[in-house]
Amino acid sequence: MQINIDTGLKMKCAKAALGCVTARVETGASPAALLEQMKTRATEIERLPFPRGVLESPQVEATRKAYKALGKDPARYRGSAEALLRRVVAGKGLPQINAVVDVINLVSMESRLPIGLYDLAHVTGEIVFRAGRAGETYKGIGKYDLNLEGLPIFCDAAGPHGSPTSDSERTMVTGATKQVLAIIISFGGAQGLDRWAQRISALLTQHAAGQDLEIQIMP
Repeated sequence: MQINIDTGLKMKCAKAALGCVTARVETGASPAALLEQMKTRATEIERLPFPRGVLESPQVEATRKAYKALGKDPARYRGSAEALLRRVVAGKGLPQINAVVDVINLVSMESRLPIGLYDLAHVTGEIVFRAGRAGETYKGIGKYDLNLEGLPIFCDAAGPHGSPTSDSERTMVTGATKQVLAIIISFGGAQGLDRWAQRISALLTQHAAGQDLEIQIMP
């Protein structure tokens, strides 16, 4: 899978880096062991002396600064990791979707980094990480059409399909998905990306019958 970071985005977000994991998977219901890990990690945050402090973590702040640099209001368009953390701080825990999506949400919460997840059967050609252009939209998962202008987005030959805020319905993971691409998005540099890519790989192997796993780090 060829993935490139656009030079224009790099000029405004110099520390943008990606950690990519591809794998063959089974997207059944999450096993009890994974659900228990999700609950445990959420509870750890809820029991902090000041749970909302996680919303000021360096990773979340770096994402907000990147959105501002690209001309997007980070209070209106939040990174997906921040949205998950806000849900956990509110005592709602992590959503339960399927084993693959649940693994990604767990690692996003742990790392404080947005993670895009794509069904490779619906990705065409190489992927470019760039800023959204005027007039570009797509239907986000469980959302209305998302205004992509100024958002950092992933685009393939068919057009935009993902962003650190919300991925598109076109490439979303479903029960029919057999092969996935997960992209960890850091706006604070590549440090730690390999660790979190390895974490995703281990969890997919353990809980989603992950096979043929490959990791690529793009600083």
